[in-house]
Amino acid sequence: MIKTSPNKKLFSLKRQPLVLFIFSSVSFLLILFRLIFLQLLNYESFSKMSDENRIRLIASQPIRGRILDKNGYVLADSRVKYSLIIRPQSVNKNNWKKTKSRISNLLNIDSNVIQKKYTNGLKNQKLSVAILDDLNVDQLIKFKENEGNLIGFEIATKLIRNYPYKSLAAHVIGYTQPITESEYKFLAKKGYKLNDLIGRTGIEYVYEDFIRGEWGGEMVEVNSLGKFQRSLGIKPPVRGNDVELTIDLNLQLVAEEVLKDKKAGAIVVMDPRDGAIRAMVSRPNFDLNFFSKDFKSEKEYNNIFNSPEKPLFNRALNAYDPGSVWKIVTALAGLESGKYPRNTILDTKPCITYGSQCFREHNDLGFGAIGYEDALRVSSNTFFYQVGYGVGVDEIHRVARKLGFNSLSGIEISEQENIGLVASSKWAKEGRGWGQPGKTPWVPEDIASMSIGQFVVQVTPIQLARAYAAIANGGYLVTPHLTKKDVDSFFDKKRIPIDIDPQNIQLIKSGLRKVIESGTGVSISFGVSNLPPVSGKTGTAEDGEGGLDHAWFVCFTPFENSELLVVAFAQNTPGGGSVHALPMAREILKAWNEKK
Repeated sequence: MIKTSPNKKLFSLKRQPLVLFIFSSVSFLLILFRLIFLQLLNYESFSKMSDENRIRLIASQPIRGRILDKNGYVLADSRVKYSLIIRPQSVNKNNWKKTKSRISNLLNIDSNVIQKKYTNGLKNQKLSVAILDDLNVDQLIKFKENEGNLIGFEIATKLIRNYPYKSLAAHVIGYTQPITESEYKFLAKKGYKLNDLIGRTGIEYVYEDFIRGEWGGEMVEVNSLGKFQRSLGIKPPVRGNDVELTIDLNLQLVAEEVLKDKKAGAIVVMDPRDGAIRAMVSRPNFDLNFFSKDFKSEKEYNNIFNSPEKPLFNRALNAYDPGSVWKIVTALAGLESGKYPRNTILDTKPCITYGSQCFREHNDLGFGAIGYEDALRVSSNTFFYQVGYGVGVDEIHRVARKLGFNSLSGIEISEQENIGLVASSKWAKEGRGWGQPGKTPWVPEDIASMSIGQFVVQVTPIQLARAYAAIANGGYLVTPHLTKKDVDSFFDKKRIPIDIDPQNIQLIKSGLRKVIESGTGVSISFGVSNLPPVSGKTGTAEDGEGGLDHAWFVCFTPFENSELLVVAFAQNTPGGGSVHALPMAREILKAWNEKK
């Protein structure tokens, strides 16, 4: 055993106060630095945390602005939705069976559903669980009359977007959805809250900042137990602005009705003087109220998002083969080039050969020697083959661009729009969008197809509306628009004079009048009295994607100082424009004329 010397023991005892002093000093300094950090350096942060524990914000949801038609009829607004919820922690377990049976019989809800949701709520420690979504007025009254005997059940309220006409103008109005977590990261800076609504398509999307409004709320003080102490102030929510559309509800309803029996198609009704859209329909469509539901069944979801019929697809702004309604472009190319002046007479034939194919006249006979007006009246193919082949692809392309083809129309809902296709020699040389440059040259068969609006030409109904409006108004390219000028500060709606000889425009206009007087559009006035003089053009187009033929009809009225233009399109509906598209336009003209 090793013995410790007395001197060492004495030295160790003398060091203990010093060690204790050093330890105490260091501890004191650490505490002091921590207090300085908490009280001085990080005061604002902890003060904020203290306030957040003491002060609560009860948020008030803003009301989105309404969407109105040109006469003030409501197309979209907001309404309160009432839902039945259960607070599992507040239920009296001794009376649960009796309460469950009472609410089941009262509101006609399966008691097993109530039990399942109640059990899941307890298991997952949820404060509230939705039992029934969107109660009707009768259910709401019954609950309120028996509320005292339904401990644990409550009515929750929520503002949702409401569309009183359901699917009417669905592609124009658009829909809203809650923002996602990823969107919230940057939208929070703009005042959005998690699951706040945001416009996804149409007017709801384009005018989101104008329509949405601002959140409000009440600041309240609570004690350490979370109980209310006093109100610190209320900031009312700011209601969003209303948007007034150029849409005429009466014409929109008629356009929706006449397209109802078609598998797919579109209608555009426009004022050719300034481009104001009076009606726009795309079929198939969808119920806008679907997006306001908290619960969406898989079947409902698939019918909208995964349907082969593509109901979300706006056919009024999508491109298709135009067929004979395109012939006004070929005619203007012939006139503007100088190669086929206004007095041109051409001999039409049963068919004309280009390349390896003989392109036929639609009556397989020809119409003899005719000029521009009669060629439009009878919709001669071989007349326009000759004009198109004579002027060439690039002249047709040049005139088409002047009329607004191969470009966006300028309409507000451009996120849905397709620019279409108007072929050119450059386009062919560069590979036609799918081949290798230099490997897909322009061939004689292309010009024949292009001359009558087939295969190498695809246009949208809204583009046709612009082009025909330029004929109707005497030479101005208008910008289609859906909102009134006094409301819309986002878009500059101009009338642009087009660089085409007014006399050539007048000749085309006269030819379109003959179509109605004694040509393929003569049936437009059947069953309609006192209709102002109408000008128009029928069209039947082969589907470049291999489907059934499309049917087209475009018209405007009156002949002088035109006020209304209609583009009617029935997708993959064989039988001709005069059979399927023209009758739709006739009903719209009839409704407009009667109201006027």
